[in-house]
Amino acid sequence: MTTRTFLITGVSSGLGRAFAQGTLDAGHTVVGTVRRAEDLGAFEALAPGRAHARQLDVTDDEAVFAVVGEVERTVGPIDVLIANAGYGHEGVFEESPMAELRAQFEANVFGVAATVHAVLPGMRERRSGHIFAVSSMGGLMAFPGLSYYCGSKYAVVGMLESLAKEVAGLGVRVTVIEPGSFRTAWAGRSMVRSERTITDYDEIFAPIREARQAASGNQLGDPAKAAEAVLKVLDAENPPVHLVLGSDALRLLASGRAAVTADIEAWAELSRSTDFPDGHQIASN
Repeated sequence: MTTRTFLITGVSSGLGRAFAQGTLDAGHTVVGTVRRAEDLGAFEALAPGRAHARQLDVTDDEAVFAVVGEVERTVGPIDVLIANAGYGHEGVFEESPMAELRAQFEANVFGVAATVHAVLPGMRERRSGHIFAVSSMGGLMAFPGLSYYCGSKYAVVGMLESLAKEVAGLGVRVTVIEPGSFRTAWAGRSMVRSERTITDYDEIFAPIREARQAASGNQLGDPAKAAEAVLKVLDAENPPVHLVLGSDALRLLASGRAAVTADIEAWAELSRSTDFPDGHQIASN
């Protein structure tokens, strides 16, 4: 087996911790980032000598670049990035303050972008590396009450799908992880919830919030199996750009994307009517 050096952001708990544990169990070296200093020692104790912890807030661009530079000097070249750090926001769009939208994008979008920016030059120069970023099934279809979260995850999908095409000939692979519901604290203590203020949304949103809280801790997905799946993709000859995890994600994405296709097909004639007859057609790639 070829051992690799991983950088995984957000390893204190949840999927990030599962990715790190699975990677360490497979014999690799992992540099994991945590937000709190008190979590450093616990992570390094998972595999002394191969588990390296760094304190990092991914919304601090300068700190992200500094940590990546220090890791490549002291631990070694980063072969694999799993940009996992982020959190969920729940709230009806009209009830959710703009400040919460900006905070959601700072962590879920700009934090991912900064981390990818930091590792990409080294991977490109070495003509080797694999970039994973954790999005969500909510990055390919949307749910009521998660507009800020889904918006941030759609942004990650679009950004990384474009990047995958840019670096395809440079030896760098890119995979967006799109999980369904996994048994983590995402829907519990890790989620930010906007205060309810508008009764017009009670009928649609109250049952959704109650169901999500009731299901927290009993989700379908097994985080350890998610880690196993990522490692299988890592060794695949032709890894996917989109890695959907969980049967619930497969089912809901099929329904959501079918609805998009139905809209496109139903309104195709009107869509074509807006063209200049001699306009330039964009090439597909």
